[in-house]
Amino acid sequence: MADKRDYYEVLGVQKGASDDEIKKAYRKSAKQYHPDLHPGDKVAEEKFKEINEAYEVLSDTEKRARYDQYGHAGVDPNFGAGGGSPFGQDMDIGDIFNSFFGGFGGFGGNRRSNPNAPKRGNDVETQVVISFEEAAKGCKKTISYNNIVTCDDCHGTGAQKGTQARTCSACSGTGRVTVSQRSPFGVVQTQRACDVCRGKGKIIDTPCKSCNGNGRKKTAKKIDITIPAGISDEQILNVGGHGNSGINGGPAGDLHVFIKVKPHEIFERRGDDVWCEMPITVAQAMLGSEVTVPTLDGKVSYSVHEGTQPGDVFKLKGKGIPHLNGRGRGDQYVKMNVEIPRGLNSKQKKAVNEFGESLNDKNYAKRRNFKEKIKKMFGE
Repeated sequence: MADKRDYYEVLGVQKGASDDEIKKAYRKSAKQYHPDLHPGDKVAEEKFKEINEAYEVLSDTEKRARYDQYGHAGVDPNFGAGGGSPFGQDMDIGDIFNSFFGGFGGFGGNRRSNPNAPKRGNDVETQVVISFEEAAKGCKKTISYNNIVTCDDCHGTGAQKGTQARTCSACSGTGRVTVSQRSPFGVVQTQRACDVCRGKGKIIDTPCKSCNGNGRKKTAKKIDITIPAGISDEQILNVGGHGNSGINGGPAGDLHVFIKVKPHEIFERRGDDVWCEMPITVAQAMLGSEVTVPTLDGKVSYSVHEGTQPGDVFKLKGKGIPHLNGRGRGDQYVKMNVEIPRGLNSKQKKAVNEFGESLNDKNYAKRRNFKEKIKKMFGE
């Protein structure tokens, strides 16, 4: 553990950072080093794993408290397996606190939860990068992530196959003991985590070799997910029951998949509408023309009207992004970008001059209106 970097340093936040600051830093770092954006880059892959490991600890209140007090040893599931650690992997931080200070006069001490009661597993987060078209039309993706699962060998008991954990005789399986102390005010009773079983209520004499007695272990997992049509960049897809396995038979947490949509070369998304710019020639703008417009459904033909101005916008109804609720679609808006030709030769310049001289203010409505405004301001 000596070679591990500080988790706060990994995410680039201060030790007292808020949950929102930690989540924001994680998303930023995870996007930067996501393997899909750096295929074959082992350094980026390792950094991505390091970032996820740091976030898994700092996003969990109990794990973060243990990490702040004990460092990496406080959250290492293999540290002290078989009884060498001063606390277990799933030990409540309150147990650690009370083992030093106890509860005063029994207040709150009897309200401690059963250490062997089912507990829901933590949620897990990962990210998937998809194309603009995949976001618009929906797709299926196979994603890889790490989570903690119930050990197959011991089925979560933590005891080696063929053996079983025994109830701690010191605390009768409650995980807590009552200590009486004399004081000037009489006998004061406090409760604290049992020193014998370390608050678990059970003692494992022969720890499972596969999970080192923890009952759970980290594993790499792959699952197929369906990404719905119309999903947006930064949205989160929740996959129920695919987070960390529960403890003592508790339900598994969820998997939160952060969606990252790659920008498109032509299209821009605004809500569920699609926008693009269409370059046309001066001749097409003046005389009108049939142009081919790209859409998410393929190419369509559109008649540009005579006298089209730069910046004019036309709409292709129903050619936008499908609504996420499955009811209808947005529209596509196409902005006309009239391109002025460059690099004219002498013959072309002469033709343009002759053409320009043949026109007058009647052909230029904006120019004519502008002149009238100037005349109104300054007179003849």
